[in-house]
Amino acid sequence: MYHIAIRFYEELNDFLPRDQRKRDIDFTFGGRRSVKDLIESFGVPHVEVDLILVNGESVDFSCIVADGDRISVYPVFESLEIETVNRLRPSPLRDTRFVLDVHLRKLARRLRLLGFDIDYADGRDDDELADIAERENRILLSRDRQLLMRRKVSRGIIIRNTDPDEQIVEVLERLDLWERIEPFSRCIDCNGPIVSLPATSEHFHEVRERIPPGVLEWCTEYFECARCGKIYWKGSHYDKLMRIVGSIMERKS
Repeated sequence: MYHIAIRFYEELNDFLPRDQRKRDIDFTFGGRRSVKDLIESFGVPHVEVDLILVNGESVDFSCIVADGDRISVYPVFESLEIETVNRLRPSPLRDTRFVLDVHLRKLARRLRLLGFDIDYADGRDDDELADIAERENRILLSRDRQLLMRRKVSRGIIIRNTDPDEQIVEVLERLDLWERIEPFSRCIDCNGPIVSLPATSEHFHEVRERIPPGVLEWCTEYFECARCGKIYWKGSHYDKLMRIVGSIMERKS
């Protein structure tokens, strides 16, 4: 039997029952176990962990737990005044390309509205989501704890809120993305880049029949999705989306 002490810090406590939060947990188990398996046995997905100290020394997920070990587990972006440790992600989650599970459709659209690279489609199962996250090195956003415990998923975040308005702020805050917001730079429908469509260009004359005649009478500035070809202009829908962007930006702490 192995007898160890383990403690989880800051938001990692959200995954624990109340009697185990913010305290040393004396734990006994049988059989050889990696520190990754130990951490996830408490219901904490490995993608939420940025630093592990075993007896004061930083280790990776493959470290085998020994009898008597004292283990400290820190979340992604936890600020520590320790210069000698090696974080599990030296440049944690800075490549902000995401894939979202099927339950986060509204969050996907809000993130695209703010200009983030979002891979989302209805009907995907967990295997497909995990494969995309691994193959394209995307950050997987999900409310499914078990999905984020899959070994092939190395970058991901549990979305704690159920309200899409709170979810978008949660992602922006946790990953410190406020300065990376570029509203209306991606197509909300397909994620393609939005480019200018000059009304004097030859291409505009090729696609102008797709624009309502009433819009052509007053609008002189157009944009187009480089992927799906959807045409955008600053009409009443744009004003509505601007209000959504403004309400999000007001939440910046």
